[in-house]
Amino acid sequence: MTILDAIPLGERPQERLQSKGAQALSDAELLAVILRSGTRGHDVVTVAQSLLMGMGSLRGLLAANHGELCDYPGIGPVKALQLEAIIEMARRILSSGEAAPLMDNPERVFAWLNPLVNGEAVEKFWVLSLNRKNRLLRCQPVTSGTATASLVHPREVFREAIRNSASALICAHNHPSGDPAPSQADIRATRQLRDAARVLQLDLLDHVILGMPEHDPRGSGFYSFAEAGLL
Repeated sequence: MTILDAIPLGERPQERLQSKGAQALSDAELLAVILRSGTRGHDVVTVAQSLLMGMGSLRGLLAANHGELCDYPGIGPVKALQLEAIIEMARRILSSGEAAPLMDNPERVFAWLNPLVNGEAVEKFWVLSLNRKNRLLRCQPVTSGTATASLVHPREVFREAIRNSASALICAHNHPSGDPAPSQADIRATRQLRDAARVLQLDLLDHVILGMPEHDPRGSGFYSFAEAGLL
């Protein structure tokens, strides 16, 4: 019996990650989830523990190279490459020093989401969860509509904001026609979101409709409910 076999099913790293969240896992368990499996005679938790002991810590992994990783029992060339990719991502995050994007006006929202909007044939609705300084925590699509309509319910919007521990949020959706002028349905939906935000004591900073400058009579390519005084 391996160490992993001796761990109750509900206590294995993958199950613990699903039930308790990543914060509840030890360094070795997090590494075991990434490695996914061990080899004959080396279960994945033992492989992870051995690697961490050899490197000294998770931070020590940042200096590891392909050959060093492959020297550990249970880590072959494929697993070593997977770890190298994750290690490089960590290096870039640590070295970038970049703050999360600031979303304090509709121009920034349009610039951020425009690459996702181009070419969309149906309306999609996004929730941008923000921290206290209006910097982006997470941008998530919550609905995808038809070619003529996009349906959204306040519970779908605020579920994501609450889940992300947001202090404020911005909503956005696209108009495939390119004309960002709001429809009556857009106005009704915005009023519902505004009222729900007040009840939940969350700041709904804006609802931005994304279009294309060439199809916008004003030439901006977007419509802001906040700028229009409708929030």
